[in-house]
Amino acid sequence: MLEAISNVLTTVDDLVWGIPLIVLILSAGIFLTIRLKGLQIMKLPHAIRLIRANEKSGEHGEVSSFAALCTALSATIGTGNIVGVATALVAGGPGALLWMWIAALLGTATKYSECLLAVKYRVVAEDGHIIGGPFYYIEKGMGEKWKWLAKIFAFFGVGVGLFGIGTFTQVNGITSAVKNFFDPDSTTTIHLFGMDYSIAVVIAGIILTICVALVIIGGLKRISTVASVIVPFMAVLYVVAALVILICNITKIPAAIVLIVQSAFGLKAAAGGMMGAMIVAMQKGIARGIFSNEAGLGSAPIAAAAAQVQEPAKQGLVSMMGTIIDTLVICTMTGLSIVITGTWDMGLEGVAVTTKAFQLGLPLPDMVCSFILMICLIFFAFTTILGWDYYSEKCLEYLSGGNMRLVKGYRWVYILAIFIGPFMT
Repeated sequence: MLEAISNVLTTVDDLVWGIPLIVLILSAGIFLTIRLKGLQIMKLPHAIRLIRANEKSGEHGEVSSFAALCTALSATIGTGNIVGVATALVAGGPGALLWMWIAALLGTATKYSECLLAVKYRVVAEDGHIIGGPFYYIEKGMGEKWKWLAKIFAFFGVGVGLFGIGTFTQVNGITSAVKNFFDPDSTTTIHLFGMDYSIAVVIAGIILTICVALVIIGGLKRISTVASVIVPFMAVLYVVAALVILICNITKIPAAIVLIVQSAFGLKAAAGGMMGAMIVAMQKGIARGIFSNEAGLGSAPIAAAAAQVQEPAKQGLVSMMGTIIDTLVICTMTGLSIVITGTWDMGLEGVAVTTKAFQLGLPLPDMVCSFILMICLIFFAFTTILGWDYYSEKCLEYLSGGNMRLVKGYRWVYILAIFIGPFMT
């Protein structure tokens, strides 16, 4: 039964992330880049200045522009930056990284546009809090006849938050990282729900559930406060570790860049397989790039709508930096570390690929390298849990017509999903 479900999901996944969607994503990015006259490059210095200013302006909004960006980044920077990049390089080769860059460069224009629209069409609820996102700019920007599409988006937003990106994926990432470090051989186990689990998984799951509950019960302001502290810290910690790897292996970087470019266009493939290799690299790179930076996914606009800003374009510029920070900085660091150390071609999978890259690249004992990566993965996944709770709450609020009692009840269901997450395979 499980194998049949897995086969169906694989078929759907291959269909969704096939050539038609790749063409659609790239076409949208190219159109917006041309229409906005290369805004992601021309206005980049201005966007950086806006982040540094961290201003609050305008009578509407709940948090500063920077806090809104951190809330979005808390959901965006997650397991995709560590595990997702590794998966893409193993499946699509080093060339997948180049297609990630291209998708991110074009996706920056998409992120600017969707976050601008979120501020333009946001709504002030009766109690004064803000709600906005794709559901409102679909309904108000495209017209009432498209409200059905807005409701579909909101419905799937709740589903993705509760059953997908927001809970099980992240929780398993955290508990697996803890287990692999503290109890890799499952020497100490406990029998629960008819199966044996490492005590490290159980303890990590309980602590995680408590921490998540303490934050999300406080709503957006507590989430944004925590995100504003953790996101910069975790990003800097990870980037510094990756930079050390690059500096220690600086002579290998030119060869790695050449390999990435050659692999991206199938130039390293055997005769007759060039086009196939290029398509696989493109498919894996773009798919994982979108999963990582969420450009065009419609999630970041939900956070952007809460920013205390008068000009929608200003928040669009601030929000587009999320794609740059996520993919062009953090994913690049991961990808280059993996390519330089060659761990993409060692028969490893998932987080083991990045862990091995850190062990080979950092001039530190293997145990210390594993600990650094475990800490980064825990923080990345933890903030993603917080961010996606907020996103799914806003989707549910839209679906329920502003029923806040239902939203507050949903928070406890979300916490329950975190609790059972470690025991879901």
